[in-house]
Amino acid sequence: MDLTTNVLIVGAGGGGAILGIALARKGIANLVLEQAAGPPQGLRGEILQPNGQALLHNLGLLEALPSDASKSVRLFHFLKSGGNRLCTIDYGMLPSPFNRALVMWPNVVHHTILDCLQQENPQGLHFNATFKSLLRDGNDIIGVQAEIDGADVQIGANVVVGADGPFSQVREAIGISASLHRYKDSYLVAALDSPEEIHEGHYFVGRQTILGLFPAPGKKVYALYMVSSDSLEQLKAQGVPSLREKWQTIAPNLAPLFDSFVDWKQTAYMGTGRVRAKTWVKDRAVIMGDAAHGMNPHASQGRMQAMVDAITLADVLEGCEQSQKWTVDWLKPFEVARRSHVTMLQQLADEEVFFWNTGNPILEMLRDRVFRTMDANRRLQYQVLSATAGLRTTAPFGWIDRFQAAGLLPDPRADHVPVHTQPF
Repeated sequence: MDLTTNVLIVGAGGGGAILGIALARKGIANLVLEQAAGPPQGLRGEILQPNGQALLHNLGLLEALPSDASKSVRLFHFLKSGGNRLCTIDYGMLPSPFNRALVMWPNVVHHTILDCLQQENPQGLHFNATFKSLLRDGNDIIGVQAEIDGADVQIGANVVVGADGPFSQVREAIGISASLHRYKDSYLVAALDSPEEIHEGHYFVGRQTILGLFPAPGKKVYALYMVSSDSLEQLKAQGVPSLREKWQTIAPNLAPLFDSFVDWKQTAYMGTGRVRAKTWVKDRAVIMGDAAHGMNPHASQGRMQAMVDAITLADVLEGCEQSQKWTVDWLKPFEVARRSHVTMLQQLADEEVFFWNTGNPILEMLRDRVFRTMDANRRLQYQVLSATAGLRTTAPFGWIDRFQAAGLLPDPRADHVPVHTQPF
């Protein structure tokens, strides 16, 4: 072998990099391979949810973020396309200190995580590193064949972790089957300049229409616009003025904001998909994050859940290290601890896709009715918000809740909000 380590992690995304940090702090040798040439660049709108904030705080990384790189947002307004308010979601309902969302400057969180990984695990992060295949001794996985800076390298490891995204090559090499679903709608992200500072989020929904506007640091605003997955070129062909006019029609009260949209270079395309892997573990191998359970961005928990995966898996791998056992039986507790939560979030996101993205007038009417009910029902609002915030691991609505949300049953507990003293 050219290199040896205890844990070989393929992918330095939010999950893989956090895992590298957590293992290093436990004294467990690890290497992280990342195929990109360096830390990510370009436009990426990101909302750091309360559970992600708490996790980074526990690692000492939340306070390491630049003070001017985040925008604290408490209120998110859901409105009809055209401007009529449906519902306001108040993060202030959540227990402090993480009772807000943080809208982040592009890639700042990830750069901070990678900086920490390089400090705590020197020589442990390799960019320009491509996974090629698994190395085996009979049926046992003993490492990987990789290419680092153009050179072929054999790396021996006790366990290989695939944190390499929804189209995971590690997952395929291990032989784990997965269902991949591509949604018919994706999103265009744009960075806009606001003539005046905006402090609250706005989310406009209509018939097959979604436009999210999220205040970012420095009088910037992120726009998140739903587009058909195959329509990007057609949209660009219609020109910037055409899209600007569509946005002004959807959000007339914020029309001056769109004057700053003048070039497609202000945008990035975000495809959407869902991954459901049959299992997450094999002897001496694990998959995590989007490789195991990619979800629609409506859940607002993709990066958060990859980070939670990392902390949970680090604890499991610590037990493996102490026992020197790396079989399915020793790795399975990771999947057992995590699968039900991410499955709930995937299902919740799919329900939101079904109702929020709809072009069906009946479903549109029902969606708007639920939003208006939630605006007056703090209990139901809290249950949905606590799922988005990563505070709860079970579905926010039972069957009775659904009837109450639709206005078909009264809710005698509409003003009841749970009290959590130790939420995270």
